[in-house]
Amino acid sequence: MIRKAVLKDVSRIYELIEAYARKGDMLPRPISEIYGYIRSFFVYERDGKIIATCSLQVCLDGLGEVRSLAVEEGGEGRGVGRKLVLACIDEANYLGLERVFALTYSPGFFVKLGFSNTEKETLPHKIWGECVKCSKFPNCDENAVIIDLRKGLGEAANE
Repeated sequence: MIRKAVLKDVSRIYELIEAYARKGDMLPRPISEIYGYIRSFFVYERDGKIIATCSLQVCLDGLGEVRSLAVEEGGEGRGVGRKLVLACIDEANYLGLERVFALTYSPGFFVKLGFSNTEKETLPHKIWGECVKCSKFPNCDENAVIIDLRKGLGEAANE
C-alpha cells in the first residue's frame, strides 16, 4: 500500500535512505531534513512495515525532482519502486508541474516509466544546491532523466 508519509515514519525513512547513502548510491538525508520535507514523501507499506520510500521535491515553477527512492534490501524487482515513482508523478500532475527529473544510477528504470535521458547541464543551476554535500562533487557520475508531463507518461508506465 502506498500512502503519504507521516511524522511517525521519519525514522524508518531515514533508515532506508541511509542504507543507500552508506553504499554511495544516494545522498544522505539528515533526520531534520526528512522532518522538514515529510509532506513530499511517500511510503510503501507491506504487512504494517514500511519497505520503501520516495519523494517529490518541487524545485522551480513547473519543475520537480523525484528523489530518495529507496527500497528495502531484498524488496527490489517487485514493482514497489515503480509504484512509488508513479505516485510522485501523480502528485506532480496534481501540483501542476510540467516536468520532473531524477538523478540516478539506474536510468533504465526511469526510461521504462516514460522518462528520457538528458544532460545534467540542461537542468537549471538552482537544483545543484544539494550537490555540494556529495562526496563526488563536482565529478558527479549520476545520470539525469526527465519526463515532460505535458506529453503524458507514455505506454511503458501505463502497462
